Amino acid sequence: MTAQTVPTAPAVAEPRHPGVRGPSLTRLTAVELRKLADTRAGRWLLAGIALVSVVIVVVQLSVLADEEQTFTEFFVPQLLPAGLLLPVLGILSITAEWSQRTALTTYALVPRRERVIVAKLAAVVLAALASVLVSLAVAALGNLVAGATGGAADWSFEGSRLLHAVLFEVTNVLMGAAFGLLLLSTPLAVVSYLLLPTVWTLLSGMIAALREPARWLDTARTMEPLLGPEVTAGQWGRLGVSLLVWLALPLAAGLIRTLRREVS
Repeated sequence: MTAQTVPTAPAVAEPRHPGVRGPSLTRLTAVELRKLADTRAGRWLLAGIALVSVVIVVVQLSVLADEEQTFTEFFVPQLLPAGLLLPVLGILSITAEWSQRTALTTYALVPRRERVIVAKLAAVVLAALASVLVSLAVAALGNLVAGATGGAADWSFEGSRLLHAVLFEVTNVLMGAAFGLLLLSTPLAVVSYLLLPTVWTLLSGMIAALREPARWLDTARTMEPLLGPEVTAGQWGRLGVSLLVWLALPLAAGLIRTLRREVS
């Protein structure tokens, strides 16, 4: 009599490396920081920000009256070129994965795309904070030179200016990153980021019906108070509305698109 064979359940394959975990968010952020300077465009942008800061101070030392050569006067004008160039760096940090076709490798190594995106956003925010430190250092150097050449060399500086400067640079670079996430194309994102606010500013200046909405939606106007020591409640409100339109909405839509887009 033949013994009945009892079917057995198929063996479950054990993970080959059960103790291996994915890279930490800190490590991912460090990798993204290195990527910012790995490309030629990124290096030139970072070098351009530092160079423009130095040029601005040199020009100020030449044209400002002695009593106007103060630490604050050297510091504030440097925020504008950094605020213009940093968003391009934010765009490149996002779109480079797709334009250089490295997204397949990146998201294969880190399948949870949201962790990569958070690391990229953290990296560009750190770059923005570093730009503020560079501006402080260059302004201090300019003030020392002014003191040695007969300028006022006044070191008085409101702490609120520093907080406003940080907010100014961080929001600018995040707006660039938001456009990058939304469009996932370097040329399209750069042109859209630079062109749309400019067109809005021009239209609001020519069309009377757009002038009141522009007070709430034109970031060139709503962010201008951040260059000063004080911001009123009304100015904070208008800034919040403009950032909702130009930062929060593109960022949310861009996150959804990037998480859902097929990598090929």
